[in-house]
Amino acid sequence: MTPLIMLADELDWLKLELELKPFYTLDNGRPALPIRLMVGLLILKQLENLSDEQVVLRYKCNPCYQYFCGAPSFVSAFPCHPSDLSRFRKRIGAVGVESIFSMSLEIHGDAIEEPVVNVDSTVQEKFITYPIDEKLTIKIINRLNKIAKIHGIQQRRTFVKEVKTLRLQLRFFPHVKKRLNGFVPS
Repeated sequence: MTPLIMLADELDWLKLELELKPFYTLDNGRPALPIRLMVGLLILKQLENLSDEQVVLRYKCNPCYQYFCGAPSFVSAFPCHPSDLSRFRKRIGAVGVESIFSMSLEIHGDAIEEPVVNVDSTVQEKFITYPIDEKLTIKIINRLNKIAKIHGIQQRRTFVKEVKTLRLQLRFFPHVKKRLNGFVPS
């Protein structure tokens, strides 16, 4: 038995339909698609990380998807247009999505909580300043001037003009990534 079939048997579809029924009206336009079908497609979309178009296409080809969404037998037709999924998400809003999420929490119970969460941040961009020679020189000069002032040491030269010149040069200095690609400043 596949995990999707086991999950479909564990979910309380009736409770979910009762929670989402207030978002529907009986006398307004064409009849709506079944709630189980739409909720099932949304859950499958999230489980498999698919787009609306992909989940509708896979529903047509996969009998497990059709069983999960409540189809009585295998159907070789599309269940709905992919845009119907976005309309359904707008219709149920945050409250409806919260009820679907709470239903999944009820199924898993305490097993869903992890004692330790590992976060990999190697891909995230970091706003750091690269330690180029000019920046290090400015830091060293400023730090030494501050230490001399604290201890009352009279300096013959503080290099303030050089620091100003270096700062102006750094302002228009190319980024490190550009330098690594073969660009050398003049």
